[in-house]
Amino acid sequence: MHPPVSPTSSDSCLPGLPEGVTDPCVHCGFCLPTCASYRVLGTEMDSPRGRIHTLKAIAAGELEMNATVAGHFDSCLGCFACVSACPSGVRYDQLIEATRPRLNQPELRTPWQNSFRKLLLAVLPYPKRLRALLTPLRAYAGTPLQKLARSSGALRLLGPQLEAMEALLPPLAPEGFSDRYAPVNPAIGAHRGRVGLVLGCVQRCFDPAVNAATVAVLQANGFEVVIPSDQGCCGAASHHQGQMEQTRELAADLVHRFQHDGGAEPLDAVLVAASGCGHTLKAYGEILGDRSHSFACPVQDVHEFLAEQGLNPGFQASLQPLQHDDGSPASAARPLAVAYHDACHMIHGQGITGQPRQLLQAIPHLRLREATEAGVCCGSAGIYNLVQPDEAAELGRIKIDDLTGTGAELIASANIGCTLQLRRHLDGSPNAALVRHPMELLAQSAQLISA
Repeated sequence: MHPPVSPTSSDSCLPGLPEGVTDPCVHCGFCLPTCASYRVLGTEMDSPRGRIHTLKAIAAGELEMNATVAGHFDSCLGCFACVSACPSGVRYDQLIEATRPRLNQPELRTPWQNSFRKLLLAVLPYPKRLRALLTPLRAYAGTPLQKLARSSGALRLLGPQLEAMEALLPPLAPEGFSDRYAPVNPAIGAHRGRVGLVLGCVQRCFDPAVNAATVAVLQANGFEVVIPSDQGCCGAASHHQGQMEQTRELAADLVHRFQHDGGAEPLDAVLVAASGCGHTLKAYGEILGDRSHSFACPVQDVHEFLAEQGLNPGFQASLQPLQHDDGSPASAARPLAVAYHDACHMIHGQGITGQPRQLLQAIPHLRLREATEAGVCCGSAGIYNLVQPDEAAELGRIKIDDLTGTGAELIASANIGCTLQLRRHLDGSPNAALVRHPMELLAQSAQLISA
């Protein structure tokens, strides 16, 4: 996490913007190579440096926030790569977070853009609504009918945003339509602690195997896992779009669920297996306005937690080599090559890089391959790949070329949005690789789940 900025007064006339946040920027350009939107659009106004210059002009009364100016802020993915790259310590993350609520003024976007965003934020953060919407699609997703619809080109008639939604639609597992967990899932073997697990809204519907694997790995490592019933969204989707009232409502409800449904015994930590959710969960003190209204224990990414606690010796001894595509087990002579994808809200937002790699390297004969540009966004970025589909698609193709260029047979991704984005752009690729969550690979290696 980044330290708070030292306040000055130069941008005090920008409502909601932390004072002094633009002051350290010397317009050196170190942010440009890391900026995903600049990478695909190539314009100064669509870079962190350009947006900072724009905000200073607005503060000086030289520019107004109109639809054209707002579009240059909408092109930002909020990946925070520029924060990691900046040698002057500019807190662009604070800047864009303070600016985004202003972008939601209806006159700054077209009626269709406003309606589409409202639809997404009325459905995605609410698992029951999302499941209701997905139910009639179960006979379509992952079937030859979907393949035919995509190959025919007929989906272009839906328009770019709806076509992008369909392109991300995976096969829908039955487990994604209900939460089949006990409120308390006991530890296996020696009891080492008690943790809560946030299921996530999109993850539990589109990739339920991730949560199942996470619970199994935690139990096998001696942790009792508490999963409050009817838990909702953490608020990450709305938080990333500057819809702060909705975010506060979702955050307060999730905290309430853990306080009242988590049992009398305290939790050692609240864990999450999706990095986009984790970034927002760790900001609950600021979002809710008072840290006393947040969780009474630390919030940690599951990789961060397990790396800190250490894997059980018994669990480590149970780990077996994973299989190659041809069914043969990995070996010292022929290790399994895995490329780990750094999700932006993990590497830049939370500063987590080594822990997932450390856990993956516990799997016998697994060799990590590193992408050339690990810190550049894949184009998912919450709902970005739905509201800015052209830019997101180009970034997805760039990321897949980078990851498959490592020669890896598998890609490990710890964020559901990234996973769906990567799978979309791997579809039909001659170098297609599988995309799995690190917890799934650990659970599979320990024979807790099948391949």
